[in-house]
Amino acid sequence: MSVLAASNISISFGGINALSNVSLKVDPGEIFAIIGPNGAGKTTLFNIISGLYAPSSGRVALHGEDVTGLPPHLLARRGLSRTFQNLQIFFRMSAAENVMVGRHLHERRNVVAHLFTLPSVLRQNRVTREKAEELMAFVGLRDMTERPAGTLPYGALRRLEIARALATEPKVLLLDEPAAGCNPVETAEIDDVIQKIAARGVTVVLVEHDMKLVMKISHRIHVLDQGRTIAEGTAAEVRANPSVIEAYLGKHGQREAARA
Repeated sequence: MSVLAASNISISFGGINALSNVSLKVDPGEIFAIIGPNGAGKTTLFNIISGLYAPSSGRVALHGEDVTGLPPHLLARRGLSRTFQNLQIFFRMSAAENVMVGRHLHERRNVVAHLFTLPSVLRQNRVTREKAEELMAFVGLRDMTERPAGTLPYGALRRLEIARALATEPKVLLLDEPAAGCNPVETAEIDDVIQKIAARGVTVVLVEHDMKLVMKISHRIHVLDQGRTIAEGTAAEVRANPSVIEAYLGKHGQREAARA
């Protein structure tokens, strides 16, 4: 059974079709990329899958359960988490505290216990802190736990946001342009983190414009253009597809993808 499926998803804004009958299925443990030119509908599709938008028609299923239109916090409890193209970081908090925010989903809430700071609360806080530090080490930020998030380099902030998403313990992780704005060294670090996440058994679905990254790490690639699916397949199949070359890659992009 597919861990994530979107069936015949359509949505319009002001009479303009942003997505038209888009369907995809993602298998457990897969790195699945969604690509296409600007305005193709990639982030709109992410927003529907993650519960920010409700589709005009179609269905989203997570682990076989219909979750169409469920809000993000309920999807997170069912094992789906995401990052955003624009950083959503608490810059005045420490890096570790940012990750701890994601862990609160799994904490017990008891007003009396927190009011009197009972031992159970202290133990829970300690576990949350330990998990946050573990995840920061996992994404290569072991030495930055106490630094204010606003002082971290841009590439580190990208990985910090991934660590916070992982703190929810997702089974499916949506990454919206995780390498956007990164230099080649930072992109290589993102590449390594994504592959380590998949190796843990977490399914990764990403929207990304960096074709070298996409072609290198993706098991399958889904291509959108003007809100419609034009191709899906392995990296080799996609970069050789005439419709993809015409709509998105072009000759230069085809060469870049071939080097991946």
